[in-house]
Order: sequence, then structure tokens, then C-alpha cells
Amino acid sequence: MPELPEVETVRRGVAARALDRRILSVHVGRERSVRRTGPGPVVAGLTGARIVGANRHGKWLLFPLDNGGEMAVHLRMSGRLLVAAPSVSRPAHTHVVLVLAHGADDADGPTELRFVDPRTFGEVVVYDASERAAVLPEVARLGPDPLLHGVDPTRLGEHLAGTARAVKAVLLDQGVIAGVGNIYADEILHRCQIAPTRPARVVSHREVDALARITVEVLEQAVAAGGSTLADTQYTGIDGEVGRYQEAHRVYARTGESCLTCGKGPVARSVVAGRSSHWCPHCQT
Repeated sequence: MPELPEVETVRRGVAARALDRRILSVHVGRERSVRRTGPGPVVAGLTGARIVGANRHGKWLLFPLDNGGEMAVHLRMSGRLLVAAPSVSRPAHTHVVLVLAHGADDADGPTELRFVDPRTFGEVVVYDASERAAVLPEVARLGPDPLLHGVDPTRLGEHLAGTARAVKAVLLDQGVIAGVGNIYADEILHRCQIAPTRPARVVSHREVDALARITVEVLEQAVAAGGSTLADTQYTGIDGEVGRYQEAHRVYARTGESCLTCGKGPVARSVVAGRSSHWCPHCQT
């Protein structure tokens, strides 16, 4: 579930709590979480190194190391990165643990950066930074990140005009815009008054401009609120804090309820691009 706002919240947390600390040891408890290279390169590449940066492109977290390596993390459906003292019990499904050297804010000595993932779709990858394109070709294929690069209306309009796909399918295409997922596509389209099922090629120039602007606005607002934590509470920040942006959702997961925008509704649900989609038939056409 974590999308760009949730991943950005995690990135900021890691930047605040884990940078420039020596990684004393690494523990891999589930090999599926390090399936791309296996546990050996992960342990060898991280032990003794320091995380010297906290970057993100779309839903990928990218952490450069002082030894020339890089650690990439993708949370996918249920992954979390948590920071806690070793004295705090590790949650169930903690699959990778980095034990970090004592920092100025740690009263009890070393701390742990934990990768927790009940469904094990997420992954931790460690590699030489110069080999990122070969190890993670999907990162090289990502489109612009809205918070890093903005959304260019001209480029977005070209993508929309050149396909018969539904407009929501284009927003979910990570090669077009990196980081937008199901929740935020629904919320963005609602604010633009565009039905998710509408063919992308009939979106007007005015609507394209609105899509480009509102995409950035919605994502920035969600980041400011710490992202969205849904009923399953599988997403939290690194200290276990929940997001608040779900309180601002106007259509997502509100099937059958009155539309908060027009007061009519009810909010409809349909499947678009294989994803459950929520929208108001009165507001969105």
C-alpha cells in the first residue's frame, strides 16, 4: 500500500535517525526479503558501512553508503522500516535488521533499523552504486517524481493523448509519473472532476494542466500529514506513528457514502486497470 507520501515520510524519518551511523551488524531472517541478491551480499555490503544519504524516486528508497555501495528498499504492499532500541521486542515478520552504532540521541546505546514485512512482497537490495541500472532496471525506467521534478503538463498531455487507456491507468503507470498509487490517483482525479474510467485521450488541455498541478498539491498535502494509514494499519512511520491524511480522503474507500464535495453521491466503486477505484458520478465525468 505505501505510495509516494508514505515512502517520503519514511525517508525523512531515516534521514533524521539513521544517517552517518556505523552499521555494526546485519541480520537476515527471511531470504525472500533479500531475494534479488541473497543474504550474503546484503550482509557483506552493509556491515561496517555508514548510510550517508536518504534518497527516494517514486516508491523506491535509495540509501548511499560510504563504501561506494547503495541500499535500496521497496515497501510494496505491507513493508515498514522501523527504528527502535534493541531492548524493544522486534515485531513479528521482522526480516532484516541493521544494528546501528550509538548516536547522540540514543540514551541506551545502539539502535536498530528494522525491515518488517508481513506479506514479504517488499525487498532490501544492496549493490555497488555504479551498478544500480543493472541490478534495479525498474528504477531506471521510472518517470519523473512529482515532488522532485514536478509534473510537466506538456509531457503528461502527450502520454494521455497517445493512449486509449483509462486516465487512471495512465496515472498509475510508474513510467509516466513515479510514485502515484491507487489511493492518490483516486483523490487526484476527484479533485480534478475527472472520472477514473474516462479514456485518457479525451482529457482536455485545461484538465491536463489541472492534473499536473493537483497531483503535486495532493501529494505535498499527504506528506505534510504523514501519509495515509488505513484500517489495516500496515503503514506507519519509522517510530510507529500513523499517518493522518486518510482523514482528508474525499472518495477513497468511501463507497456508498455521500460525496463530501457535492453532497450528492453516493461514492461509486469500479475496477479500473485492475484496481478498485472510488469516485463520485456527479462530480466526476
